[in-house]
Amino acid sequence: MPKHKNVAVIDIGKTNVKVAVVETESWTEIAVRKISNRVLDDGPYPHFDIDRIWEFLLRALRELHALHRVDAISVTTHGATVVLLDQTGQLAFPVLDYEYTGIDSARQDYDRIRPDFRQTGSPGLAGGLNTGAQIYWLESQFPDKFSKVQTVLMYPQYWAFRLSGVAANEVTSLGCHTDLWQPGSGSYSDLVTRRGWLEKMAPLRSAFECLGPLVPGVAEETGLSGHIPIYCGMHDSNASLLPYVLRNERPVSVVSSGTWVIVMALGTPVEGLNPAQDTLVNVDALGGPVPTARFMGGRDFEDLLGSESAEPTPEEIKSALLSGVRVLPANLEQKTHWSANPDALSVGEKTALVSVFLAEETEIRLNLIGAQGPIYVEGPFCKNGVFTSHLAALTNRPVKSDLLASTGTAVGAAMLTVGP
Repeated sequence: MPKHKNVAVIDIGKTNVKVAVVETESWTEIAVRKISNRVLDDGPYPHFDIDRIWEFLLRALRELHALHRVDAISVTTHGATVVLLDQTGQLAFPVLDYEYTGIDSARQDYDRIRPDFRQTGSPGLAGGLNTGAQIYWLESQFPDKFSKVQTVLMYPQYWAFRLSGVAANEVTSLGCHTDLWQPGSGSYSDLVTRRGWLEKMAPLRSAFECLGPLVPGVAEETGLSGHIPIYCGMHDSNASLLPYVLRNERPVSVVSSGTWVIVMALGTPVEGLNPAQDTLVNVDALGGPVPTARFMGGRDFEDLLGSESAEPTPEEIKSALLSGVRVLPANLEQKTHWSANPDALSVGEKTALVSVFLAEETEIRLNLIGAQGPIYVEGPFCKNGVFTSHLAALTNRPVKSDLLASTGTAVGAAMLTVGP
């Protein structure tokens, strides 16, 4: 039996921030509050609006607790984000947006010191997608301020720290194309030790671990009990993966959809991955290496369709495929784009073509990581019949979704309260 009936999950994605109450007898979301995730352009570089997020979290926890008594809190967030704290526990720097291309101004210097892919499983990525590149850029651009940094936290654990007062780090966030972690040995990379960052890294804790009770100030402001446990939390794609890790089903493939489409393979060796093809090694909540590939499929869906998507009829699917219009992948000159003007197509026809394209891109990633076994689709794409049926046809493998599929990130994070 789960220890807690209702778990509030703080789920911070690149596009949206939400708080969901997960009822643990059925493992379903029973209430949600959500806002957009905003990037601010003031200050020295683009950064996340931490104050706005915090105010929303407090408000959402207060409202949701009044409706469904909350027994525990867990946290999951997007990756590629690091938080640097000063000696007082306050932000030493604004929390940098990983899409900021200004970080590439130090790319040549950083590439000379970043560890090899064979050590970290992290390919070299643009902007701040390698978290180590963010830390290096901040250190090189603002050396005086950086010298006052006392604690380095990954993003889920920053919010757990705000709630519990306990600073920690954990492996799913450290092992997410950061250059900071060695999946093979389960230790920090040479980059961390050579740069002198190791003494700044918060202590390692398990994602399943309770860091402590809710701090009194937050308890008072939200109306929650001061005895509510705060769990360490984890990287969001790994939260989607967690139910399959705990089931111990091997081999199996998981497609986690959102702003990013993350394709992961359990029970598949990591040898043979090619960093030039944007494959990488993630680390699951138990510390195991996971072959992974990804692309910005959710962003492509929004860019191509805006708010006009619609479930296509069988007739629209057929006519769309006969139209001669296709979606083409991004290249050096263009983002993902239409092969021809799609204005003559209905919304359903355009949705069908985008869904077919995303299934094709997903199949490519599955092949790149040598994925095997049934394919589970989690997140918004699990409800997209064109995507799932086309993916099944392309791979000749069963494509499944279950009761957790549409809300796998929040449900996976809630499962941390049960233990491994």
